[in-house]
Amino acid sequence: MQTTKAFVLGLDGVPWNLVERWAKDGELEHFSTLFEEGASGPLESTIPPQTALAWPSIATGVRADTHGIYDFQNLHDNYTHRMATSADRGGTALWDYLSPAVVGNVPMTYPASAIDGQMVTGMMTPEQNEGFTHPPELRDEIERKIPEYEIGLKWTEYADEPAALVEDLQSNVESRRELMRLLMDTDDWQLFFFVYTAPDRLQHLNWDEDVILEHYRYLDEILGEVIEYTRAQNANLFVVSDHGFGPISRVAYPNRLLEREGFLARTNDDNGRGVLEKLGITKASLERVLDGVGVDEAKLVDALPNRITDTVARQVPGDHPLYDVDFDATTAFFHGTSHLYVNRKGRFDRGTVRSDEVETVKRELRETFESATDPETGERLFDLVDGDSLFPRDDRSPDFIVQGREGYLVQSALSDTFVTDTGAMEATHDHEGIIFALGPSIAANTRTEDATVYDVAPTLLHSIGEPIPEEIDGTVLEEILTIDGSPEHRELNPSMERSDAETDDDFQDVEDRLRGLGYME
Repeated sequence: MQTTKAFVLGLDGVPWNLVERWAKDGELEHFSTLFEEGASGPLESTIPPQTALAWPSIATGVRADTHGIYDFQNLHDNYTHRMATSADRGGTALWDYLSPAVVGNVPMTYPASAIDGQMVTGMMTPEQNEGFTHPPELRDEIERKIPEYEIGLKWTEYADEPAALVEDLQSNVESRRELMRLLMDTDDWQLFFFVYTAPDRLQHLNWDEDVILEHYRYLDEILGEVIEYTRAQNANLFVVSDHGFGPISRVAYPNRLLEREGFLARTNDDNGRGVLEKLGITKASLERVLDGVGVDEAKLVDALPNRITDTVARQVPGDHPLYDVDFDATTAFFHGTSHLYVNRKGRFDRGTVRSDEVETVKRELRETFESATDPETGERLFDLVDGDSLFPRDDRSPDFIVQGREGYLVQSALSDTFVTDTGAMEATHDHEGIIFALGPSIAANTRTEDATVYDVAPTLLHSIGEPIPEEIDGTVLEEILTIDGSPEHRELNPSMERSDAETDDDFQDVEDRLRGLGYME
């Protein structure tokens, strides 16, 4: 039996091992239904397993060297960066060719696209402005019917208040559920794609299994509502997470390793920053002054326009991974959540490495990172994946992906210490998420085989009788479907263009949300 409709319920950061255990123990009634009546299995995330990269990969079925979003921020040739938006995405998302479509709270969709249907943007939305919804008048309806609706919480405010985090996050999820119900008030859709990001946010700052289970019970309640809705719509349901999760005990700083081993040099000349540093005016000293007069740094940053705080960051010496680096004397540098770059001539404005030297530098970097150990425990810290092999279609992709080994988080700050304690952070992403499916085209009590995030889009398309675009990197999970016949394919001619246009939006609030989760320095 087949249907022409599909619903994607996204649960950001939900790991397979927790859901499998709790469903089998009878703690999650509706997840147990998915195990018994549908298909289930772990879902391998992207490399790195990161929200900004993974959700576009799920939505398009293509890798980052086609869809173009590698991280929350785009790095420019002049060593500046800006927040990534939907305008940066290449490839073709499911909602671009399944219509009508309803899309809600999916990360990296701001500003909303003019799709055939409705869209409410999610993570990375700076404010509930005209880019928050399509059509624009949907914003007014949300403000009227769900006045307490928020894009996200400012996680920096919860470092010392885990109980308040749980309470406020629950309220946030409840308003998100009201949005889902508002969007459900129609039968006119072929695709419904809705994401809850709360589990990821909770787990970063609270890895107490009792607390997590209580949250998952509420997600299970939402799942029950979605199952009932999709059955009434005669639709296939796909429940997916972008990555898994696991506890951490230490934080490692790749830029400090690069500095220690001579690949990276800090700015220490007689320019403005150098003079200020010699006078004792640094980020740390300014923070002490603000604290001494009772001014909260976070609130001050919130109150100032983004262009002002950015200018101060450029002028006042500190630990910024871009502004405090002397790129004229730097061979390689680490940026964002996982990206290691060789400072290539022709790639960067102040590149120092000739094209014939790149492979030698990459070999030295691999040896350096693969031999790096925690000075306290002696454990290896990093795994490296070659960017040229991982992203062969994009010559501007990172040279390496740097990932912390089990128990370690990597961060980009130009720290004076190589490895530190985690502070408020208790857990971070790992590779094993979840995939479940249930519906008219789904075989009961089946298990996926080696499923990846790239397989979600083609499997969904084939399950509703749609051809698979030739561009897609993933494959159809035929073992979970009841459909006879091989998938059909079609050409789409996806756009590979990347937008260089600057946005007028102030992303300071977005940066604050990300900073509290350890995604930014």
